Amino acid sequence: MASSPQTTVNPSHTRQYRPQTAWVKSVGYLIFFSRWLQAPLYLGLIIAQLVYVVVFVIELVHLIEKVMEDPLHIEESVIMLSVLGLIDVVMIANLLIMVIIGGYETFVSKIDIEGHPDQPEWLSHVNANVLKVKLAMAIIGISSIHLLKTFIEVNDLGAPNAKSETGDEDRYTAEGVFWQVMIHVVFILSAIALALIDRMSQKHGVSRGISDSPSSQSSLSAAPSPVPDGAVAVSGYIIDGKFVEQR
Repeated sequence: MASSPQTTVNPSHTRQYRPQTAWVKSVGYLIFFSRWLQAPLYLGLIIAQLVYVVVFVIELVHLIEKVMEDPLHIEESVIMLSVLGLIDVVMIANLLIMVIIGGYETFVSKIDIEGHPDQPEWLSHVNANVLKVKLAMAIIGISSIHLLKTFIEVNDLGAPNAKSETGDEDRYTAEGVFWQVMIHVVFILSAIALALIDRMSQKHGVSRGISDSPSSQSSLSAAPSPVPDGAVAVSGYIIDGKFVEQR
């Protein structure tokens, strides 16, 4: 009697957990739902963003007043400083938007805006690492604006009888400007380090997912063994554990 060919099936390496008690489940649910305690924080940031809108309008009104006082004798440096102040407010508002939307999406609950035409592109793949990198880049942008304002205001700092563009002699010092530059460099290095860590974690996750996936394991297990040179294919039956060749 011929026996059907036998196939070896590799057992799946799924991790088994013991069933949790009702008390453990209740504590877990309580900890999980505690994430909603962060919702008032994001609502508070929305109010802070509203305050920045008011600040932006006030700064814009001051800029218009400066221009209307003497339109024929407008100092470019003063206008540039005012515009940089407006840009600074906008970039901080952008930072608030990223923290509010990205933080809520990552740590509290998903936002159901799938298919919305105004859905941010970065929101589809946001996670804690991506959010940290984007926040670091936003902080670098804000620091750059402040550093540029400093460079414009200090003018020829260090020269005899030098004054800043605003006429304030004691507002900036060479040491203060130096440390402001160093802090900006530290921000840049921190952002580069965060980006490299995020990239390495993504590569590690992809390689680990490929090696641990069931499809890759099944393909490895189903791969045929190498056939030695000179081997001849034969057919037959297995009877009582012995192979009988069919002539």
